[in-house]
Amino acid sequence: MYKWVIAFFVYMATKRIGLAILAFLVASLFEGNANRGRRRNGQDPFEIYKQRSSMSDVATMLMALSAAVMKADGKVLKAELDYVKSFFSQQFGNQFTSQHLKVLKQFLDTKDIPLDKICNDIRTRMPSEVRVQLVHYMFGIAKADGDVAESELNVIQNIAQKLGVSQTDFESLKNMFYRDVNSDYKILGVDASATDDQIKKAYRKMAIAHHPDKVASMGEEYQKGAQEKFMKIQEAYENIKKKRGFK
Repeated sequence: MYKWVIAFFVYMATKRIGLAILAFLVASLFEGNANRGRRRNGQDPFEIYKQRSSMSDVATMLMALSAAVMKADGKVLKAELDYVKSFFSQQFGNQFTSQHLKVLKQFLDTKDIPLDKICNDIRTRMPSEVRVQLVHYMFGIAKADGDVAESELNVIQNIAQKLGVSQTDFESLKNMFYRDVNSDYKILGVDASATDDQIKKAYRKMAIAHHPDKVASMGEEYQKGAQEKFMKIQEAYENIKKKRGFK
């Protein structure tokens, strides 16, 4: 319980979500050490995950999700691995080590990743804006080889649901990577039959909800992804304006 209290006071004092998350994770480390019994080899994947993520290792959360997407289509490609390594290198800097890649391999070699438990854990640790950004990151992995396979799309949708990401946000993100003739409308969360006024209102709502400032306290790669997403929203709106001829 005390870890939530510490995180709350850190957030109230600094108004920075990133620092509050870090405080929560550090407190979790001490709580985990107090409650953790003996460790053994051959533990199930969630035990491996819990042991590392409780040590303020947010990267382990993302490694588990990354592995689920990477092996969704039955093959792990170098382009996907390079994308993950680049993201983690920029996001975590010197804190990203070869040990994290070993953890990634553990999850890649695991038959069943316990996504229910892991996603529930992430929901208690991260605000909604960051969880949306995680889905954006997973689409980036899937698109690394130039195409988002249906099997990858299904896994990402499953994870998004478990993370508590709304269907509207998911559809918006999906259509930034997995386009069809109505993708610009879907990015804004409206149907192609929406009126001009409805489209303008939807654009303003999406622009506010997904402004990069929402993740300003997070790492460089989170901010980069947020900026890319924000630009896609603006691009979709401009495309619709051009097609319809309104200002």
